[in-house]
Parts: sequence; structure tokens; C-alpha cells
Amino acid sequence: MRPPVNFCQVCGHALVDRMAYGQMRRVCPECNYIHFSDPKVAAVVFIERENHVLLVRRRVNPERGKWALPAGYIDDGEDPRSAARREVAEETGLDVKITRLLDVQAGSPDSGASIVIIYAAQALSGTAQAHDDVDGVLWYAAGDPLPELAFDSTRTMLDAWITRPRDSAAPE
Repeated sequence: MRPPVNFCQVCGHALVDRMAYGQMRRVCPECNYIHFSDPKVAAVVFIERENHVLLVRRRVNPERGKWALPAGYIDDGEDPRSAARREVAEETGLDVKITRLLDVQAGSPDSGASIVIIYAAQALSGTAQAHDDVDGVLWYAAGDPLPELAFDSTRTMLDAWITRPRDSAAPE
């Protein structure tokens, strides 16, 4: 959960709770600014190579020490596909090509993301190494014991990939 917004970003006055647009919202009694708690959106990337999927171990919270697909928040005004490529490069050093949209899911409350956009990608260049906010990389093979996973989106995508026929593409 994000901390509450207590002061108006327009005039700096203390906000109060008031009904606005059908629900309780933070409102400025001085200038009438209404604060809308906008969703955080994350781009997640499913990279498959030679029947292995790339996982990264998180060096930071949320879910520090657990494994996930490469991912991160989309910046305001950033194209989601660009964010996906940027996050993979920042976390692993790989340059990837986004090949298709796999899924859009609701994020879990503990992940910090309200919306998760999952892309399939192909590695173009580089060697996967831990960078930025990850401290490990793993090319996971179906049938290997699953490491402790961080997020529902990773678990859902890996479950679909593990159970799919081996001659088909990344999970839908």
C-alpha cells in the first residue's frame, strides 16, 4: 500500500477526506483540488530461450530474495514496450525485442503494481547477468524445482508455460 497523500500538490494546504465522484477521496478545502490515486503499472517480460525461461532474483523489496520474471514500473509518458525493454536491459544487460503481448493482469497488493502488462520477448544480444535491483539470474527449465517466486504474474505465466505442449510458443 502506498502512503496517504496529506498535502495538496497545487497549493500545499492539508487535504481532507470528502465524497467526490462516488467515493471518499483526498480533497483540498482551499483550492478544491481532488487527489485521484492512480494505478501503478508494471511491464513484465517473458524471455524464453532453448526451452528455458529467464528469471531474476530480487535484491530489493517487495519480495526481496525471491525470483520473478524481469519487470519494473512504467514511467509516466513512457511506452510500455519501451519500459519492458528498458527493465530487461537494466536488470540483466540483455537487449530484447518485444514479440507480442501475452497478458494484462491485476497486480497483487504486495507487489506495488495495480496493473501488470506481460510481454513475450526474444533476446537479441548480451549475456544475462545480475544488474541494478537484482542479484541473480536463472535460466529456468520446466521440470526443474521451482525457486521461491515473488509475484502472482510470474507464477501464473510459469504455470502456463510448464503445462503447455513443448512445441508451442510462450503461454497465452
